[in-house]
Amino acid sequence: MPQLFIDGQPVSLADGATVAAALSMAGDHCSRTSVSGHRRAPVCGMGICQECRVMINGQRRLACQTLCLEAMEVVTYE
Repeated sequence: MPQLFIDGQPVSLADGATVAAALSMAGDHCSRTSVSGHRRAPVCGMGICQECRVMINGQRRLACQTLCLEAMEVVTYE
């Protein structure tokens, strides 16, 4: 059961869970803020819409296509 950090807050999930699932379990379904200041959330779950972009350990990644790993650092704000 990996524990990761979303915007500094610890979240524990079952093995095989995606970062998008972690965002949902953390209570904030949003993954980023648009250039107009609106919060955005994952839409398609397949990596097509690109709405689930987050920073994971300093690299831009798609939350719906990334499995959670122990001590992963996820940043949702841009």
